[in-house]
Amino acid sequence: MRYLPLTDDDRRQMLAAIGVGSVDELFCDVPMSALLNAPVDLPGHQSEMEVEQAFIALAVKNLSPGCAPTFLGAGAYRHHIPATVDHLIQRGEFLTAYTPYQPEVSQGTLQTLFEFQTQVAMITGMEVANASMYDGATACAEAMIMAARTGRRNRAVLSGGLHPHYRDVAVTDARFLGLEIEALAPDWQGTEDSSGHIDETTACVVVQNPDFFGRVRDYTSLAAACHEAGALLVVVVTEPVSLGLIESPGAMGAGIVAGEGQSLGNALSFGGPTVGLFAARQKYVRQMPGRLAGETVDVDGRRGYVLTLSTREQHIRREKATSNICTNSGLCALAFSIHLTLLGEEGFRRLAELNHDRAAALADRLGAVPGVEVLNESFFNEFTVRLDRPAGEVAEALAERRILGGVPVSRLLPGDDALGPLLLVAATELNTDEDIEALGDGLTEVLA
Repeated sequence: MRYLPLTDDDRRQMLAAIGVGSVDELFCDVPMSALLNAPVDLPGHQSEMEVEQAFIALAVKNLSPGCAPTFLGAGAYRHHIPATVDHLIQRGEFLTAYTPYQPEVSQGTLQTLFEFQTQVAMITGMEVANASMYDGATACAEAMIMAARTGRRNRAVLSGGLHPHYRDVAVTDARFLGLEIEALAPDWQGTEDSSGHIDETTACVVVQNPDFFGRVRDYTSLAAACHEAGALLVVVVTEPVSLGLIESPGAMGAGIVAGEGQSLGNALSFGGPTVGLFAARQKYVRQMPGRLAGETVDVDGRRGYVLTLSTREQHIRREKATSNICTNSGLCALAFSIHLTLLGEEGFRRLAELNHDRAAALADRLGAVPGVEVLNESFFNEFTVRLDRPAGEVAEALAERRILGGVPVSRLLPGDDALGPLLLVAATELNTDEDIEALGDGLTEVLA
Protein backbone atom coordinates (compact mmCIF):
# COMPACT_ATOMS: atom_id res chain seq x y z
CA MET A 1 0.00 0.00 0.00
CA ARG A 2 2.97 2.33 0.45
CA TYR A 3 3.68 2.66 -3.27
CA LEU A 4 0.46 1.30 -4.87
CA PRO A 5 -2.34 2.73 -2.74
CA LEU A 6 -5.23 1.95 -5.11
CA THR A 7 -7.46 -1.04 -4.46
CA ASP A 8 -9.05 -3.16 -7.17
CA ASP A 9 -12.34 -1.39 -6.46
CA ASP A 10 -10.64 2.00 -6.88
CA ARG A 11 -9.34 0.94 -10.30
CA ARG A 12 -12.75 -0.33 -11.41
CA GLN A 13 -14.33 3.01 -10.51
CA MET A 14 -11.63 4.96 -12.37
CA LEU A 15 -11.96 2.81 -15.50
CA ALA A 16 -15.74 3.16 -15.42
CA ALA A 17 -15.46 6.94 -15.08
CA ILE A 18 -13.39 7.22 -18.28
CA GLY A 19 -15.45 4.63 -20.13
CA VAL A 20 -13.10 1.69 -20.65
CA GLY A 21 -13.45 -1.85 -19.46
CA SER A 22 -9.86 -2.68 -18.58
CA VAL A 23 -6.38 -1.27 -18.21
CA ASP A 24 -5.40 -3.02 -21.46
CA GLU A 25 -7.88 -0.85 -23.35
CA LEU A 26 -5.87 2.21 -22.33
CA PHE A 27 -3.03 0.90 -24.49
CA CYS A 28 -5.11 -0.01 -27.54
CA ASP A 29 -3.15 2.42 -29.75
CA VAL A 30 0.15 0.68 -29.03
CA PRO A 31 0.89 -1.87 -31.79
CA MET A 32 0.98 -5.51 -30.72
CA SER A 33 4.57 -5.80 -31.95
CA ALA A 34 5.63 -3.32 -29.27
CA LEU A 35 3.90 -5.13 -26.40
CA LEU A 36 5.53 -7.82 -24.29
CA ASN A 37 4.03 -11.27 -24.73
CA ALA A 38 5.53 -12.66 -21.53
CA PRO A 39 6.45 -11.29 -18.09
CA VAL A 40 9.79 -9.54 -17.74
CA ASP A 41 12.49 -11.81 -16.34
CA LEU A 42 12.67 -10.11 -12.96
CA PRO A 43 12.00 -11.38 -9.44
CA GLY A 44 8.48 -11.09 -8.13
CA HIS A 45 7.47 -8.48 -5.58
CA GLN A 46 9.51 -8.42 -2.41
CA SER A 47 9.49 -6.55 0.85
CA GLU A 48 11.32 -3.24 1.19
CA MET A 49 14.01 -4.90 3.29
CA GLU A 50 14.58 -7.64 0.71
CA VAL A 51 14.84 -5.11 -2.12
CA GLU A 52 17.41 -3.06 -0.17
CA GLN A 53 19.48 -6.18 0.50
CA ALA A 54 19.37 -7.18 -3.17
CA PHE A 55 20.58 -3.76 -4.32
CA ILE A 56 23.32 -3.64 -1.69
CA ALA A 57 24.55 -7.01 -2.97
CA LEU A 58 24.64 -5.60 -6.50
CA ALA A 59 26.38 -2.40 -5.42
CA VAL A 60 29.30 -4.18 -3.75
CA LYS A 61 30.14 -5.75 -7.12
CA ASN A 62 31.12 -2.31 -8.42
CA LEU A 63 34.79 -1.42 -8.46
CA SER A 64 34.69 2.28 -7.67
CA PRO A 65 37.35 4.57 -9.23
CA GLY A 66 38.04 5.87 -5.74
CA CYS A 67 39.07 2.43 -4.51
CA ALA A 68 41.59 1.36 -7.16
CA PRO A 69 44.19 2.74 -9.59
CA THR A 70 41.99 4.35 -12.23
CA PHE A 71 42.81 5.30 -15.82
CA LEU A 72 39.28 5.67 -17.21
CA GLY A 73 38.50 8.54 -19.55
CA ALA A 74 36.70 8.62 -22.90
CA GLY A 75 34.72 11.72 -22.02
CA ALA A 76 34.40 11.43 -18.22
CA TYR A 77 37.39 12.14 -15.98
CA ARG A 78 38.18 11.74 -12.30
CA HIS A 79 39.65 14.84 -10.69
CA HIS A 80 40.09 16.03 -7.14
CA ILE A 81 37.08 18.07 -6.02
CA PRO A 82 37.74 20.41 -3.06
CA ALA A 83 35.46 19.80 -0.06
CA THR A 84 34.38 23.43 -0.35
CA VAL A 85 32.46 22.63 -3.54
CA ASP A 86 30.14 20.08 -1.94
CA HIS A 87 29.77 22.21 1.17
CA LEU A 88 28.58 25.23 -0.79
CA ILE A 89 26.26 23.52 -3.28
CA GLN A 90 24.46 21.81 -0.40
CA ARG A 91 23.45 25.12 1.16
CA GLY A 92 19.68 25.35 1.07
CA GLU A 93 19.51 28.50 -1.03
CA PHE A 94 21.41 26.71 -3.82
CA LEU A 95 20.26 23.12 -3.36
CA THR A 96 16.54 23.91 -3.42
CA ALA A 97 16.56 26.86 -5.83
CA TYR A 98 14.16 26.64 -8.75
CA THR A 99 14.12 28.43 -12.10
CA PRO A 100 14.81 32.15 -11.44
CA TYR A 101 11.68 33.44 -13.17
CA GLN A 102 11.29 36.24 -10.61
CA PRO A 103 14.55 38.20 -10.62
CA GLU A 104 13.57 40.24 -7.58
CA VAL A 105 13.84 37.11 -5.40
CA SER A 106 16.48 35.22 -7.42
CA GLN A 107 19.48 37.53 -7.55
CA GLY A 108 21.86 34.99 -6.00
CA THR A 109 20.93 32.25 -8.46
CA LEU A 110 21.08 34.62 -11.42
CA GLN A 111 24.48 35.97 -10.38
CA THR A 112 25.96 32.47 -10.11
CA LEU A 113 24.68 31.70 -13.62
CA PHE A 114 26.14 34.95 -14.92
CA GLU A 115 29.52 34.17 -13.33
CA PHE A 116 29.40 30.65 -14.79
CA GLN A 117 28.72 32.04 -18.26
CA THR A 118 31.63 34.46 -17.88
CA GLN A 119 34.00 31.65 -16.90
CA VAL A 120 32.92 29.41 -19.78
CA ALA A 121 33.33 32.24 -22.28
CA MET A 122 36.81 33.00 -20.93
CA ILE A 123 38.22 29.46 -20.99
CA THR A 124 36.75 28.67 -24.43
CA GLY A 125 37.94 31.97 -25.92
CA MET A 126 34.43 32.90 -27.00
CA GLU A 127 32.35 36.05 -26.56
CA VAL A 128 29.16 34.70 -25.02
CA ALA A 129 28.06 31.53 -23.24
CA ASN A 130 24.72 30.25 -21.97
CA ALA A 131 23.74 29.13 -18.48
CA SER A 132 24.64 25.48 -19.25
CA MET A 133 22.92 22.55 -20.90
CA TYR A 134 22.22 18.97 -19.89
CA ASP A 135 25.52 17.42 -20.95
CA GLY A 136 28.22 17.52 -23.61
CA ALA A 137 26.46 15.22 -26.08
CA THR A 138 23.23 17.22 -26.22
CA ALA A 139 25.24 20.47 -26.31
CA CYS A 140 27.06 19.11 -29.37
CA ALA A 141 23.78 18.26 -31.11
CA GLU A 142 22.35 21.68 -30.28
CA ALA A 143 25.48 23.35 -31.69
CA MET A 144 24.99 21.49 -34.98
CA ILE A 145 21.31 22.49 -35.09
CA MET A 146 22.17 26.10 -34.27
CA ALA A 147 24.73 26.20 -37.08
CA ALA A 148 22.15 24.88 -39.55
CA ARG A 149 19.62 27.45 -38.36
CA THR A 150 22.14 30.29 -38.50
CA GLY A 151 23.43 29.52 -42.00
CA ARG A 152 20.10 28.25 -43.36
CA ARG A 153 21.87 25.11 -44.56
CA ASN A 154 21.01 21.50 -43.92
CA ARG A 155 24.26 19.51 -43.94
CA ALA A 156 26.76 18.81 -41.16
CA VAL A 157 30.12 17.05 -41.30
CA LEU A 158 31.02 15.09 -38.16
CA SER A 159 34.71 14.40 -37.64
CA GLY A 160 35.98 10.87 -37.10
CA GLY A 161 37.64 12.21 -33.97
CA LEU A 162 34.28 13.09 -32.39
CA HIS A 163 33.18 11.01 -29.39
CA PRO A 164 30.90 8.19 -30.66
CA HIS A 165 28.16 9.04 -28.15
CA TYR A 166 28.16 12.67 -29.25
CA ARG A 167 28.00 11.58 -32.88
CA ASP A 168 25.06 9.25 -32.16
CA VAL A 169 23.08 11.96 -30.37
CA ALA A 170 23.73 14.40 -33.23
CA VAL A 171 22.65 11.84 -35.82
CA THR A 172 19.47 11.06 -33.88
CA ASP A 173 18.50 14.73 -33.60
CA ALA A 174 19.32 15.38 -37.26
CA ARG A 175 17.09 12.53 -38.40
CA PHE A 176 13.98 14.27 -37.10
CA LEU A 177 14.96 17.74 -38.29
CA GLY A 178 15.71 16.92 -41.90
CA LEU A 179 19.44 17.57 -41.55
CA GLU A 180 21.91 15.63 -43.68
CA ILE A 181 24.85 14.14 -41.78
CA GLU A 182 28.20 13.07 -43.17
CA ALA A 183 29.92 11.15 -40.37
CA LEU A 184 33.57 10.51 -41.23
CA ALA A 185 35.30 7.26 -40.34
CA PRO A 186 36.93 6.97 -36.88
CA ASP A 187 40.23 8.82 -37.14
CA TRP A 188 42.46 6.77 -34.85
CA GLN A 189 45.49 7.44 -37.06
CA GLY A 190 45.12 11.23 -36.95
CA THR A 191 45.19 11.71 -40.72
CA GLU A 192 41.73 13.20 -41.29
CA ASP A 193 41.29 16.37 -43.36
CA SER A 194 37.73 17.55 -42.84
CA SER A 195 38.15 20.56 -45.14
CA GLY A 196 37.80 18.33 -48.18
CA HIS A 197 34.21 17.58 -47.18
CA ILE A 198 32.98 21.19 -47.10
CA ASP A 199 30.69 22.42 -49.89
CA GLU A 200 28.05 25.10 -50.42
CA THR A 201 25.43 23.08 -48.48
CA THR A 202 27.60 22.60 -45.38
CA ALA A 203 26.29 24.32 -42.27
CA CYS A 204 29.11 23.20 -40.00
CA VAL A 205 32.01 20.87 -39.39
CA VAL A 206 32.00 19.35 -35.90
CA VAL A 207 35.39 18.41 -34.46
CA GLN A 208 36.74 17.59 -31.00
CA ASN A 209 39.88 18.80 -29.24
CA PRO A 210 41.56 16.83 -27.78
CA ASP A 211 39.81 14.34 -30.01
CA PHE A 212 38.25 11.04 -28.96
CA PHE A 213 41.59 9.26 -29.36
CA GLY A 214 43.36 11.89 -27.26
CA ARG A 215 45.15 13.83 -30.01
CA VAL A 216 45.56 17.59 -29.63
CA ARG A 217 44.78 19.31 -32.93
CA ASP A 218 45.21 22.78 -34.41
CA TYR A 219 42.00 23.64 -36.22
CA THR A 220 43.01 27.13 -37.35
CA SER A 221 43.21 26.21 -41.04
CA LEU A 222 39.97 24.23 -40.87
CA ALA A 223 38.23 27.25 -39.30
CA ALA A 224 39.48 29.40 -42.18
CA ALA A 225 38.18 26.87 -44.72
CA CYS A 226 34.79 26.82 -43.00
CA HIS A 227 34.63 30.61 -42.93
CA GLU A 228 35.50 30.87 -46.62
CA ALA A 229 32.71 28.43 -47.48
CA GLY A 230 30.15 30.16 -45.26
CA ALA A 231 30.07 27.32 -42.75
CA LEU A 232 30.75 27.29 -39.00
CA LEU A 233 33.40 25.33 -37.15
CA VAL A 234 31.96 23.66 -34.06
CA VAL A 235 34.62 22.54 -31.58
CA VAL A 236 33.68 20.02 -28.90
CA VAL A 237 35.66 19.80 -25.66
CA THR A 238 35.05 16.80 -23.41
CA GLU A 239 37.91 17.60 -20.98
CA PRO A 240 37.63 21.26 -19.91
CA VAL A 241 40.83 21.03 -17.84
CA SER A 242 42.70 20.90 -21.17
CA LEU A 243 41.67 24.53 -21.77
CA GLY A 244 44.12 25.56 -19.07
CA LEU A 245 47.03 24.52 -21.28
CA ILE A 246 46.16 24.23 -24.98
CA GLU A 247 44.97 26.88 -27.42
CA SER A 248 41.31 27.78 -26.93
CA PRO A 249 38.75 26.96 -29.63
CA GLY A 250 37.95 30.66 -29.95
CA ALA A 251 41.58 31.49 -30.71
CA MET A 252 41.50 28.87 -33.47
CA GLY A 253 38.47 30.49 -35.10
CA ALA A 254 35.58 28.35 -33.84
CA GLY A 255 32.10 29.76 -34.35
CA ILE A 256 30.50 27.61 -31.64
CA VAL A 257 32.00 25.63 -28.76
CA ALA A 258 30.13 22.78 -27.08
CA GLY A 259 31.53 20.79 -24.22
CA GLU A 260 31.22 18.69 -21.13
CA GLY A 261 31.94 20.38 -17.80
CA GLN A 262 31.95 17.30 -15.56
CA SER A 263 35.69 17.44 -14.87
CA LEU A 264 35.34 20.59 -12.77
CA GLY A 265 33.36 20.26 -9.57
CA ASN A 266 31.41 17.16 -10.57
CA ALA A 267 32.25 13.59 -9.59
CA LEU A 268 31.99 10.66 -11.99
CA SER A 269 29.00 9.32 -10.00
CA PHE A 270 28.79 6.20 -12.20
CA GLY A 271 27.73 8.32 -15.16
CA GLY A 272 26.01 11.50 -14.05
CA PRO A 273 24.54 13.98 -13.70
CA THR A 274 26.89 16.21 -15.68
CA VAL A 275 26.75 19.71 -17.17
CA GLY A 276 26.88 20.83 -20.79
CA LEU A 277 28.92 23.87 -21.83
CA PHE A 278 27.87 26.08 -24.74
CA ALA A 279 29.57 29.21 -26.08
CA ALA A 280 29.51 31.14 -29.35
CA ARG A 281 30.41 34.36 -31.12
CA GLN A 282 28.38 37.38 -30.05
CA LYS A 283 26.82 37.77 -33.50
CA TYR A 284 25.10 34.39 -33.13
CA VAL A 285 23.71 35.06 -29.65
CA ARG A 286 20.08 35.25 -30.76
CA GLN A 287 20.31 31.74 -32.17
CA MET A 288 21.75 30.20 -29.01
CA PRO A 289 19.69 27.51 -27.26
CA GLY A 290 19.05 27.37 -23.54
CA ARG A 291 19.10 30.17 -21.00
CA LEU A 292 21.20 33.30 -20.71
CA ALA A 293 21.55 35.36 -17.57
CA GLY A 294 22.26 39.03 -18.21
CA GLU A 295 23.52 41.93 -16.11
CA THR A 296 21.47 45.11 -15.90
CA VAL A 297 20.61 47.92 -13.45
CA ASP A 298 17.44 48.51 -11.46
CA VAL A 299 15.45 51.76 -11.24
CA ASP A 300 17.94 53.05 -8.67
CA GLY A 301 20.95 52.28 -10.85
CA ARG A 302 22.07 49.28 -8.80
CA ARG A 303 23.53 46.26 -10.54
CA GLY A 304 21.13 43.37 -10.99
CA TYR A 305 20.68 40.16 -12.98
CA VAL A 306 17.85 38.80 -15.13
CA LEU A 307 17.12 35.99 -17.54
CA THR A 308 17.39 37.43 -21.03
CA LEU A 309 16.84 36.32 -24.63
CA SER A 310 14.34 33.66 -23.59
CA THR A 311 14.41 31.28 -26.53
CA ARG A 312 12.44 28.47 -24.92
CA GLU A 313 9.18 27.25 -26.37
CA GLN A 314 7.58 27.85 -22.95
CA HIS A 315 8.24 31.58 -23.27
CA ILE A 316 7.67 32.27 -26.96
CA ARG A 317 5.84 30.74 -29.92
CA ARG A 318 6.96 27.15 -30.42
CA GLU A 319 7.97 27.72 -34.05
CA LYS A 320 10.33 30.52 -33.01
CA ALA A 321 12.03 28.59 -30.20
CA THR A 322 15.69 27.73 -30.79
CA SER A 323 15.62 24.52 -28.78
CA ASN A 324 13.37 22.13 -26.91
CA ILE A 325 16.04 21.76 -24.24
CA CYS A 326 14.27 24.01 -21.81
CA THR A 327 16.37 23.96 -18.69
CA ASN A 328 19.95 23.80 -17.52
CA SER A 329 22.02 21.76 -15.07
CA GLY A 330 22.01 24.54 -12.50
CA LEU A 331 23.51 22.78 -9.49
CA CYS A 332 26.22 21.07 -11.57
CA ALA A 333 27.00 24.40 -13.23
CA LEU A 334 27.36 25.95 -9.78
CA ALA A 335 29.77 23.18 -8.75
CA PHE A 336 31.79 23.83 -11.92
CA SER A 337 31.89 27.55 -11.20
CA ILE A 338 32.90 27.16 -7.55
CA HIS A 339 35.72 24.75 -8.44
CA LEU A 340 37.05 27.03 -11.17
CA THR A 341 36.82 30.04 -8.84
CA LEU A 342 38.81 28.21 -6.17
CA LEU A 343 41.50 27.37 -8.71
CA GLY A 344 41.76 30.82 -10.23
CA GLU A 345 43.65 31.37 -13.47
CA GLU A 346 47.02 30.29 -12.11
CA GLY A 347 45.59 27.24 -10.38
CA PHE A 348 43.70 26.23 -13.51
CA ARG A 349 46.89 26.35 -15.57
CA ARG A 350 48.79 24.42 -12.91
CA LEU A 351 46.10 21.75 -12.78
CA ALA A 352 46.34 21.35 -16.56
CA GLU A 353 50.13 21.05 -16.34
CA LEU A 354 49.82 18.36 -13.66
CA ASN A 355 47.42 16.41 -15.83
CA HIS A 356 49.75 16.47 -18.81
CA ASP A 357 52.73 15.58 -16.63
CA ARG A 358 50.92 12.53 -15.24
CA ALA A 359 49.86 11.42 -18.73
CA ALA A 360 53.40 11.82 -20.07
CA ALA A 361 54.74 9.65 -17.23
CA LEU A 362 52.07 7.07 -17.98
CA ALA A 363 52.87 7.03 -21.70
CA ASP A 364 56.56 6.46 -20.95
CA ARG A 365 55.76 3.58 -18.62
CA LEU A 366 53.27 1.86 -20.93
CA GLY A 367 55.51 2.31 -23.94
CA ALA A 368 58.05 0.10 -22.19
CA VAL A 369 55.58 -2.79 -21.76
CA PRO A 370 55.95 -5.59 -24.33
CA GLY A 371 52.79 -5.84 -26.42
CA VAL A 372 51.81 -2.18 -25.90
CA GLU A 373 52.23 0.54 -28.54
CA VAL A 374 51.46 4.18 -27.73
CA LEU A 375 49.86 5.61 -30.88
CA ASN A 376 49.63 9.32 -30.09
CA GLU A 377 52.19 11.83 -31.25
CA SER A 378 50.33 14.45 -29.16
CA PHE A 379 47.99 14.29 -26.17
CA PHE A 380 46.82 16.20 -23.12
CA ASN A 381 45.88 13.72 -20.38
CA GLU A 382 44.57 10.84 -22.49
CA PHE A 383 45.97 8.74 -25.30
CA THR A 384 45.41 5.54 -27.25
CA VAL A 385 47.47 2.37 -27.03
CA ARG A 386 47.38 -0.66 -29.31
CA LEU A 387 47.64 -4.04 -27.60
CA ASP A 388 48.52 -7.43 -28.96
CA ARG A 389 45.38 -8.92 -27.40
CA PRO A 390 41.72 -7.83 -27.52
CA ALA A 391 41.40 -4.69 -25.41
CA GLY A 392 38.15 -5.83 -23.77
CA GLU A 393 39.77 -9.00 -22.45
CA VAL A 394 42.74 -7.01 -21.16
CA ALA A 395 40.51 -4.48 -19.40
CA GLU A 396 38.55 -7.27 -17.71
CA ALA A 397 41.74 -9.03 -16.62
CA LEU A 398 43.04 -5.78 -15.14
CA ALA A 399 39.75 -5.21 -13.31
CA GLU A 400 40.11 -8.66 -11.74
CA ARG A 401 43.43 -7.37 -10.39
CA ARG A 402 41.58 -4.27 -9.07
CA ILE A 403 42.98 -1.91 -11.70
CA LEU A 404 40.65 0.16 -13.89
CA GLY A 405 43.06 0.20 -16.79
CA GLY A 406 41.20 2.18 -19.44
CA VAL A 407 38.29 2.06 -21.87
CA PRO A 408 38.40 -0.38 -24.81
CA VAL A 409 37.54 1.53 -27.98
CA SER A 410 35.45 -1.45 -29.09
CA ARG A 411 32.95 -0.70 -26.31
CA LEU A 412 32.16 2.67 -27.84
CA LEU A 413 32.64 1.67 -31.48
CA PRO A 414 31.38 -1.92 -31.51
CA GLY A 415 31.77 -3.90 -34.70
CA ASP A 416 34.48 -1.69 -36.19
CA ASP A 417 37.05 -4.45 -36.59
CA ALA A 418 39.39 -2.23 -38.63
CA LEU A 419 40.32 -0.36 -35.46
CA GLY A 420 41.98 -3.37 -33.84
CA PRO A 421 42.68 -3.84 -30.11
CA LEU A 422 42.78 -0.20 -29.00
CA LEU A 423 42.60 0.98 -25.40
CA LEU A 424 42.01 4.58 -24.25
CA VAL A 425 43.94 5.42 -21.08
CA ALA A 426 43.72 8.67 -19.13
CA ALA A 427 45.74 10.08 -16.25
CA THR A 428 44.86 13.02 -14.03
CA GLU A 429 46.40 14.77 -11.05
CA LEU A 430 45.02 11.95 -8.88
CA ASN A 431 47.20 9.26 -10.46
CA THR A 432 50.30 8.61 -8.36
CA ASP A 433 53.59 7.06 -9.43
CA GLU A 434 52.42 3.92 -7.64
CA ASP A 435 49.22 3.84 -9.71
CA ILE A 436 51.22 4.14 -12.93
CA GLU A 437 53.54 1.34 -11.86
CA ALA A 438 50.55 -0.83 -10.94
CA LEU A 439 49.09 -0.44 -14.45
CA GLY A 440 52.47 -1.07 -16.09
CA ASP A 441 53.02 -4.21 -14.01
CA GLY A 442 49.43 -5.34 -14.53
CA LEU A 443 49.67 -5.01 -18.30
CA THR A 444 53.00 -6.81 -18.33
CA GLU A 445 51.44 -9.70 -16.43
CA VAL A 446 48.22 -9.84 -18.46
CA LEU A 447 49.96 -9.63 -21.84
CA ALA A 448 52.71 -12.10 -20.98
